Amino acid sequence: MKNIKLSLIALMALGTFAYAGGDLTVVTPYEEEDIQLAEEVNVEPEPAVVPAPEPVVEPVVEKVVPEPKPIVTPKPVEHVKANGFYAGLGISASRYKTNCNCPSSPKSGSDKTAGVMARVGYDFNKYVGIEARGISTSWKSNGGKVEHAGLFVKPMLPVNDKTNVYGLVGVAKTKTKGYLQTTNTDSLALGAGVEVDLSKDTPKEGRYNRPFDGQGDQEKGLGLFADYERMVVKSGAPDLDAVSAGVTYDF
Repeated sequence: MKNIKLSLIALMALGTFAYAGGDLTVVTPYEEEDIQLAEEVNVEPEPAVVPAPEPVVEPVVEKVVPEPKPIVTPKPVEHVKANGFYAGLGISASRYKTNCNCPSSPKSGSDKTAGVMARVGYDFNKYVGIEARGISTSWKSNGGKVEHAGLFVKPMLPVNDKTNVYGLVGVAKTKTKGYLQTTNTDSLALGAGVEVDLSKDTPKEGRYNRPFDGQGDQEKGLGLFADYERMVVKSGAPDLDAVSAGVTYDF
Protein backbone atom coordinates (compact mmCIF):
# COMPACT_ATOMS: atom_id res chain seq x y z
CA MET A 1 0.00 0.00 0.00
CA LYS A 2 2.80 2.23 0.83
CA ASN A 3 4.44 1.51 -2.56
CA ILE A 4 1.24 2.40 -4.38
CA LYS A 5 1.11 5.76 -2.63
CA LEU A 6 4.70 6.52 -3.58
CA SER A 7 4.00 5.62 -7.16
CA LEU A 8 0.99 7.90 -7.27
CA ILE A 9 3.03 10.76 -5.81
CA ALA A 10 5.75 10.25 -8.38
CA LEU A 11 3.22 10.23 -11.24
CA MET A 12 1.63 13.40 -9.95
CA ALA A 13 4.99 15.08 -9.66
CA LEU A 14 5.87 14.07 -13.21
CA GLY A 15 2.54 15.30 -14.48
CA THR A 16 3.02 18.57 -12.73
CA PHE A 17 6.55 18.91 -14.16
CA ALA A 18 5.30 18.07 -17.64
CA TYR A 19 2.41 20.49 -17.30
CA ALA A 20 4.90 23.16 -16.35
CA GLY A 21 6.79 22.66 -19.64
CA GLY A 22 9.55 20.34 -18.50
CA ASP A 23 11.20 17.91 -20.87
CA LEU A 24 11.24 14.33 -19.65
CA THR A 25 12.96 12.90 -22.70
CA VAL A 26 16.15 10.99 -21.95
CA VAL A 27 19.03 12.35 -24.07
CA THR A 28 21.69 9.88 -25.02
CA PRO A 29 25.32 10.83 -25.75
CA TYR A 30 24.77 10.11 -29.46
CA GLU A 31 21.91 12.53 -29.59
CA GLU A 32 24.07 15.20 -28.00
CA GLU A 33 26.69 14.79 -30.74
CA ASP A 34 24.05 15.03 -33.44
CA ILE A 35 22.65 18.18 -31.90
CA GLN A 36 26.11 19.72 -31.66
CA LEU A 37 26.81 18.90 -35.32
CA ALA A 38 23.48 20.38 -36.36
CA GLU A 39 24.24 23.54 -34.48
CA GLU A 40 27.67 23.79 -36.13
CA VAL A 41 26.09 23.33 -39.57
CA ASN A 42 23.45 25.98 -38.91
CA VAL A 43 25.96 28.54 -37.70
CA GLU A 44 26.25 31.25 -40.31
CA PRO A 45 29.84 31.68 -41.50
CA GLU A 46 31.51 34.92 -40.70
CA PRO A 47 31.86 37.19 -43.75
CA ALA A 48 35.28 37.08 -45.33
CA VAL A 49 37.33 40.14 -44.68
CA VAL A 50 38.28 41.64 -48.08
CA PRO A 51 41.34 43.80 -47.73
CA ALA A 52 40.83 47.35 -48.87
CA PRO A 53 42.53 48.08 -52.20
CA GLU A 54 45.74 49.91 -51.88
CA PRO A 55 45.50 53.45 -53.17
CA VAL A 56 46.96 53.92 -56.62
CA VAL A 57 49.86 56.26 -56.32
CA GLU A 58 50.45 58.07 -59.58
CA PRO A 59 54.10 58.70 -60.36
CA VAL A 60 55.07 62.25 -59.71
CA VAL A 61 56.23 63.80 -62.99
CA GLU A 62 58.42 66.78 -62.40
CA LYS A 63 57.38 69.57 -64.66
CA VAL A 64 60.29 71.28 -66.32
CA VAL A 65 59.56 74.96 -66.53
CA PRO A 66 61.46 76.42 -69.48
CA GLU A 67 63.68 79.30 -68.69
CA PRO A 68 62.25 82.57 -69.92
CA LYS A 69 63.90 83.81 -73.05
CA PRO A 70 65.75 87.06 -72.57
CA ILE A 71 64.01 90.03 -74.05
CA VAL A 72 66.17 91.31 -76.86
CA THR A 73 65.69 94.98 -77.41
CA PRO A 74 66.09 95.71 -81.11
CA LYS A 75 69.00 97.94 -81.87
CA PRO A 76 67.83 101.28 -83.19
CA VAL A 77 68.49 101.69 -86.87
CA GLU A 78 71.27 104.14 -87.49
CA HIS A 79 70.65 106.56 -90.29
CA VAL A 80 73.75 106.91 -92.40
CA LYS A 81 74.01 109.94 -94.58
CA ALA A 82 76.19 109.55 -97.62
CA ASN A 83 78.39 112.63 -97.66
CA GLY A 84 79.11 113.72 -101.18
CA PHE A 85 81.54 116.51 -100.36
CA TYR A 86 85.13 116.28 -101.51
CA ALA A 87 88.11 118.56 -101.95
CA GLY A 88 91.29 118.25 -103.97
CA LEU A 89 94.63 119.94 -104.50
CA GLY A 90 97.14 119.45 -107.28
CA ILE A 91 99.49 120.95 -109.80
CA SER A 92 98.53 122.31 -113.19
CA ALA A 93 100.46 122.90 -116.38
CA SER A 94 98.88 125.44 -118.71
CA ARG A 95 99.53 126.23 -122.35
CA TYR A 96 98.75 129.64 -123.72
CA LYS A 97 98.75 130.36 -127.46
CA THR A 98 97.65 133.61 -129.06
CA ASN A 99 95.41 133.70 -132.11
CA CYS A 100 96.34 137.08 -133.58
CA ASN A 101 97.41 137.19 -137.23
CA CYS A 102 100.42 139.32 -136.58
CA PRO A 103 103.52 137.13 -136.63
CA SER A 104 105.85 140.11 -136.18
CA SER A 105 103.96 141.40 -133.17
CA PRO A 106 105.59 140.79 -129.82
CA LYS A 107 102.17 139.85 -128.50
CA SER A 108 101.89 136.77 -130.70
CA GLY A 109 103.27 133.37 -129.86
CA SER A 110 102.75 130.79 -127.11
CA ASP A 111 103.68 130.32 -123.50
CA LYS A 112 103.71 127.47 -121.02
CA THR A 113 103.13 128.09 -117.37
CA ALA A 114 102.64 125.98 -114.26
CA GLY A 115 101.03 126.46 -110.91
CA VAL A 116 98.53 125.01 -108.52
CA MET A 117 94.90 124.08 -108.84
CA ALA A 118 92.18 123.46 -106.23
CA ARG A 119 88.79 121.83 -106.51
CA VAL A 120 85.81 121.35 -104.23
CA GLY A 121 82.61 119.60 -105.13
CA TYR A 122 79.62 117.54 -104.19
CA ASP A 123 78.52 114.31 -105.85
CA PHE A 124 74.74 113.97 -105.70
CA ASN A 125 75.01 110.33 -106.73
CA LYS A 126 77.36 108.17 -108.76
CA TYR A 127 76.29 109.82 -112.02
CA VAL A 128 76.26 113.55 -111.44
CA GLY A 129 77.89 116.14 -109.23
CA ILE A 130 78.87 119.77 -109.15
CA GLU A 131 82.35 121.22 -108.82
CA ALA A 132 84.06 124.54 -108.37
CA ARG A 133 87.72 124.79 -109.33
CA GLY A 134 90.47 127.32 -109.83
CA ILE A 135 93.91 127.44 -111.44
CA SER A 136 96.65 129.93 -110.75
CA THR A 137 100.03 129.77 -112.47
CA SER A 138 103.01 131.56 -111.03
CA TRP A 139 105.84 129.96 -112.93
CA LYS A 140 106.22 131.29 -116.46
CA SER A 141 108.51 130.66 -119.40
CA ASN A 142 107.64 133.67 -121.52
CA GLY A 143 106.20 136.21 -119.18
CA GLY A 144 102.62 134.88 -119.02
CA LYS A 145 100.37 134.03 -116.10
CA VAL A 146 96.91 132.46 -116.00
CA GLU A 147 94.14 132.99 -113.46
CA HIS A 148 91.13 130.76 -113.93
CA ALA A 149 88.01 129.98 -111.82
CA GLY A 150 84.81 128.25 -112.79
CA LEU A 151 81.72 126.36 -111.72
CA PHE A 152 80.93 123.08 -113.45
CA VAL A 153 78.33 120.36 -113.75
CA LYS A 154 80.16 117.08 -113.39
CA PRO A 155 78.62 114.07 -115.17
CA MET A 156 80.25 110.78 -114.09
CA LEU A 157 80.43 107.20 -115.30
CA PRO A 158 81.70 104.54 -112.85
CA VAL A 159 84.17 102.08 -114.37
CA ASN A 160 84.34 99.95 -111.20
CA ASP A 161 84.18 100.48 -107.43
CA LYS A 162 87.50 102.29 -107.47
CA THR A 163 87.49 104.27 -110.70
CA ASN A 164 85.17 106.59 -112.52
CA VAL A 165 85.53 108.97 -115.44
CA TYR A 166 83.90 112.36 -115.43
CA GLY A 167 83.25 115.38 -117.57
CA LEU A 168 83.15 119.09 -116.82
CA VAL A 169 80.69 121.52 -118.39
CA GLY A 170 80.45 125.01 -116.94
CA VAL A 171 81.26 128.69 -117.08
CA ALA A 172 84.53 130.21 -115.98
CA LYS A 173 86.38 133.50 -115.80
CA THR A 174 89.84 133.40 -117.29
CA LYS A 175 92.47 136.12 -117.13
CA THR A 176 95.99 136.14 -118.52
CA LYS A 177 98.91 138.44 -117.80
CA GLY A 178 102.22 138.89 -119.52
CA TYR A 179 103.80 140.07 -122.70
CA LEU A 180 101.55 138.02 -124.99
CA GLN A 181 98.04 138.78 -126.07
CA THR A 182 96.05 139.15 -122.88
CA THR A 183 92.67 137.68 -122.14
CA ASN A 184 90.04 138.66 -119.61
CA THR A 185 86.77 136.90 -120.36
CA ASP A 186 83.82 134.93 -119.05
CA SER A 187 83.15 131.96 -121.25
CA LEU A 188 82.16 128.36 -121.57
CA ALA A 189 84.70 125.84 -120.24
CA LEU A 190 84.90 122.11 -120.85
CA GLY A 191 86.93 119.28 -119.43
CA ALA A 192 87.25 115.56 -118.77
CA GLY A 193 89.11 113.44 -116.26
CA VAL A 194 89.45 110.28 -114.22
CA GLU A 195 89.27 109.62 -110.45
CA VAL A 196 90.71 106.67 -108.54
CA ASP A 197 89.61 105.89 -105.00
CA LEU A 198 92.38 104.80 -102.62
CA SER A 199 90.22 104.13 -99.57
CA LYS A 200 88.53 100.88 -98.57
CA ASP A 201 84.89 101.19 -99.45
CA THR A 202 82.88 99.37 -96.75
CA PRO A 203 79.22 100.16 -96.03
CA LYS A 204 78.24 100.96 -92.47
CA GLU A 205 75.44 99.22 -90.61
CA GLY A 206 72.37 101.32 -90.94
CA ARG A 207 69.97 102.88 -93.36
CA TYR A 208 71.53 105.08 -95.99
CA ASN A 209 69.81 108.18 -97.19
CA ARG A 210 70.19 106.72 -100.68
CA PRO A 211 71.13 103.25 -101.97
CA PHE A 212 74.73 102.42 -101.19
CA ASP A 213 76.57 101.87 -104.47
CA GLY A 214 80.14 101.93 -103.21
CA GLN A 215 81.20 104.40 -105.85
CA GLY A 216 82.12 108.02 -106.12
CA ASP A 217 81.24 109.68 -102.86
CA GLN A 218 80.17 107.07 -100.32
CA GLU A 219 83.59 106.35 -98.91
CA LYS A 220 85.80 108.46 -96.70
CA GLY A 221 89.42 108.83 -97.58
CA LEU A 222 91.99 109.77 -100.17
CA GLY A 223 91.92 109.44 -103.93
CA LEU A 224 93.77 110.57 -107.03
CA PHE A 225 92.58 112.57 -110.02
CA ALA A 226 93.88 113.71 -113.37
CA ASP A 227 92.03 115.81 -115.94
CA TYR A 228 92.22 118.09 -118.94
CA GLU A 229 90.39 121.41 -119.28
CA ARG A 230 89.82 123.80 -122.10
CA MET A 231 89.58 126.99 -120.08
CA VAL A 232 88.15 129.26 -122.80
CA VAL A 233 85.69 128.00 -125.40
CA LYS A 234 84.95 131.12 -127.37
CA SER A 235 85.35 132.29 -130.95
CA GLY A 236 88.47 134.43 -131.47
CA ALA A 237 89.89 133.61 -128.05
CA PRO A 238 93.45 132.34 -127.59
CA ASP A 239 94.03 128.67 -126.88
CA LEU A 240 94.10 128.13 -123.15
CA ASP A 241 94.50 124.52 -122.02
CA ALA A 242 95.39 123.00 -118.68
CA VAL A 243 96.39 119.53 -117.55
CA SER A 244 96.04 118.94 -113.81
CA ALA A 245 96.71 116.10 -111.40
CA GLY A 246 96.55 115.74 -107.65
CA VAL A 247 94.88 114.17 -104.63
CA THR A 248 91.34 114.39 -103.36
CA TYR A 249 89.75 113.70 -100.01
CA ASP A 250 86.17 112.44 -99.69
CA PHE A 251 84.43 113.54 -96.51
